[in-house]
Amino acid sequence: MRTQLIFLFISLLVLNSESLNCYENNPRGHPSDLRVFHISSPCSPFKKPNTVSWESTLLQDKARLQYLSSLAVKSSVPIASGRAIVQSPTYIVRANIGTPAQPMLVALDTSNDAAWVPCSGCVGCASSVLFDPSKSNSSRTLPCEAPQCKQAPNPTCTVGKSCGFNMTYGGSAITASLTQDTLTLANDVIPNYTFGCINQATGTSLPAQGLMGLGRGPLSLISQTQSLYMSTFSYCLPNSKSSNFSGSLRLGPKFQPLRIKTTPLLKNPRRSSLYYVNLVGIRVGNKIVDIPTSALAFDPATGAGTIFDSGTVFTRLVEPAYLAVRDEFRRRVKNANATSLGGFDTCYSGSVVFPPVTFMFAGMNVTLPPDNLLIHSSSGNTSCLAMAAAPNNVNSVLNVIASMQQQNHRVLIDVPNSRLGISRETCT
Repeated sequence: MRTQLIFLFISLLVLNSESLNCYENNPRGHPSDLRVFHISSPCSPFKKPNTVSWESTLLQDKARLQYLSSLAVKSSVPIASGRAIVQSPTYIVRANIGTPAQPMLVALDTSNDAAWVPCSGCVGCASSVLFDPSKSNSSRTLPCEAPQCKQAPNPTCTVGKSCGFNMTYGGSAITASLTQDTLTLANDVIPNYTFGCINQATGTSLPAQGLMGLGRGPLSLISQTQSLYMSTFSYCLPNSKSSNFSGSLRLGPKFQPLRIKTTPLLKNPRRSSLYYVNLVGIRVGNKIVDIPTSALAFDPATGAGTIFDSGTVFTRLVEPAYLAVRDEFRRRVKNANATSLGGFDTCYSGSVVFPPVTFMFAGMNVTLPPDNLLIHSSSGNTSCLAMAAAPNNVNSVLNVIASMQQQNHRVLIDVPNSRLGISRETCT
């Protein structure tokens, strides 16, 4: 019997008889707030008719971690076990592109830089919603001599001397024209925003209406809007108890939480886009688990270390770290034997008291509430530790703090002050 993820059961559209406005931004009244939808939320056109099983979600997570590991170690994306590596962006926001505006629901990805959307005439694009640059009076294709052309991945120069690029994203590949147009996010108008206009696509792992990169590279949203948002943003990801399963993306230093725990952001020259932090230990109950130093160490030479990522669902720890945490977790669960279920190896049935788990970062500790620590079966009778070991069939060196463990927290990325902050917040 397939056990299914309870937090992907999006069955409620309303709470207290209030209807959900899928087109409303500024969820908390801040001028630079965007509503963030889970890809399976009622407002998402990408919601699948059936709920997602634990096995398929873990498979997507495994592929996502392989992809992130490849970014940190080398520039090419590996294909493992004959299966195309897929990515699973979990959250989407509404962006308006062009003049007049054409709305697109783009995936957020904190581990990517460039933005790209499917454009009219695209060969192989799966979406029926396409951006048409010919209908925007502010759109222009960038020439080969434009400085942004050198910043694009694998840039090319066409016969007409316009800049293009090609790149892989999971098991898919795109060819795009480097384009500038007006981007409108919430109430903010961003002229001359540079993005890829996809002309050709292959594979099935592309976000249907495009992607907005929130990484640290030169073509990311944060880099292109430095004068407006000062390379600062935060997000709050909701969990299944949210009435409409939507959170918020807050852009710029204004209205960010004043009281927030922070840890330094680390720079990795081998993969400068990723948001690395220094995870120094993990506590289970009141015991700091004995983890080999090398399992948590930040190493720019190999890309090893710990990152925050919005696209991975469950936290993955390199195997020595995970085994140490798992074994201590099991030891502290009294009078119950751990079983495996749907890819998780530490599951319990019935009423069980679970120990808290605390991530210990340099300068801040984050203790996970039960909703961020445990995943429950659809029947509610079985609960599992919602973490897993990094796949060992690739040279994976990354610990990934994933979206489930971030839910109902405000995660602040403050690049100018080189810090990442976390505070508890119930997303709406």
